[in-house]
Amino acid sequence: MTGTFKAGRKGVCLAAAFICWASSAAAEIAIPMTYLRQEVEMPPVLSNLDPVPQDRGIAGAEVALTDTETTGSFMGHNYNLDLVSVEPGGDFLAAARKILAASKIIFLDAPPEAILAIADLPEARGVLLFNVASGAKRLRDGDCRANVLHAMAEDAMRTDALMQVLKARRWTRTVLIIGPKPEDRAFAETLRASAAKFGVEVLASKDWTFDTDLRRAAGREIPLFTQDFPDHDVLLIADEADDFARYVQDNTWLPRPVAGSDGLRGEGWAPVLEQWAAVQLQNRFEKAAGREMGSRDYAAWAALRTIGEAVTRTNSADPAVLRAFILSDKFALDGFKGRSLSYRAWDGQLRQPMAVVNARALVELAPLDGYLHQTNEMDTLGLDRPESACAAFGG
Repeated sequence: MTGTFKAGRKGVCLAAAFICWASSAAAEIAIPMTYLRQEVEMPPVLSNLDPVPQDRGIAGAEVALTDTETTGSFMGHNYNLDLVSVEPGGDFLAAARKILAASKIIFLDAPPEAILAIADLPEARGVLLFNVASGAKRLRDGDCRANVLHAMAEDAMRTDALMQVLKARRWTRTVLIIGPKPEDRAFAETLRASAAKFGVEVLASKDWTFDTDLRRAAGREIPLFTQDFPDHDVLLIADEADDFARYVQDNTWLPRPVAGSDGLRGEGWAPVLEQWAAVQLQNRFEKAAGREMGSRDYAAWAALRTIGEAVTRTNSADPAVLRAFILSDKFALDGFKGRSLSYRAWDGQLRQPMAVVNARALVELAPLDGYLHQTNEMDTLGLDRPESACAAFGG
């Protein structure tokens, strides 16, 4: 599936004539961008209560385009965003090569392997790529690429934020249930690493082995499954496919809070965010998309707004100029989270406060008070410079 969201508008003449003159007198700049999505077949899950939106991520980019065009229309900056969506099993690299011939700014909604494959194409040299879908550590670590920036929060940012909250509440004795999928096991390792980082114990873990219909049997099966866990403060769950975690909460042998992939969790964005004018962004998104904004929508929104901010400040569409500015100390983005967002110069990750939420409320916004850092407190979340093996960015 391909399409164009919106064509850039040339300018808007308001009442004051000099505004029209300034817009027309300035050299117009075209900023062609593409949202490239690798569609994946969703595996069957126990519940269909929360279907994955067909426009997940895309809707965030579209809202950001509207926001960005407001300023661009007065400055002669003409933004255009195309959508290219490759069906499962389709030739993703062929689609990327075709796009790279016309667009030098691409938002990648794809698994890590596909992101790396595109970043390594000869045609992608000098192109600015944004990862808006994957929180995988490897993309910010040994497999980082200099032409890839990460608007999507790293998974370790989510788990570090959660562990800061657990530590602050002295809920430091945890147990862990690990789902059967590779992404579940990867997230479990991320939870363990964050727990060790912040002094939270993981006393025991169990693999999820149920293949029965828990919609009918959860009340009988889960108490038995959790009965042999040692006494703990919190039950952690690694279920990134959102398959079974909903059935664990309130069915455990001990009455304990659930956290991780469900219950109390760290997110880049959540519908319960209302402070710092976040409700304004939530309302704009809901009006445009007809649903609530999620973390992937926010990542796509932040990526496109990053381009808008950089083009406005540099008056350039050159990817090299934009990248240098985005990674500099001069860049700052209002992300509706109470602090300006910026990019880490050593791995291209967007710094951002992380919301620790439950289903209906914001619990904390991390980093919490008391977690200090020599340069930026948001670098207490995720891979800090000494922890990252990324060498592609230099320095």
